[in-house]
Amino acid sequence: MQRIYEPENLMEGELLQSMLASEGIEAHLVGRDLVGGSGELPIFGLLGLAVENDQAQYARELITAYNAALPLSGDEPESFPGTLVC
Repeated sequence: MQRIYEPENLMEGELLQSMLASEGIEAHLVGRDLVGGSGELPIFGLLGLAVENDQAQYARELITAYNAALPLSGDEPESFPGTLVC
């Protein structure tokens, strides 16, 4: 297994884990159970997405494409221009 990405928070990690699963890649969110114990202190590098060695390159490409994605023009609500609402 290779650790391929460090999400900023648990929500991003779970979102990316689901996205990879939809592409047939089984990803493990390492450190998920430790997040609650961190309290108010900022702890970096605690979370990580890990995949099998043979799927690591494809998973990195998918995450890179996800991070580079921009909202389609006209998809923003009128009250929050420039903000993507998921």
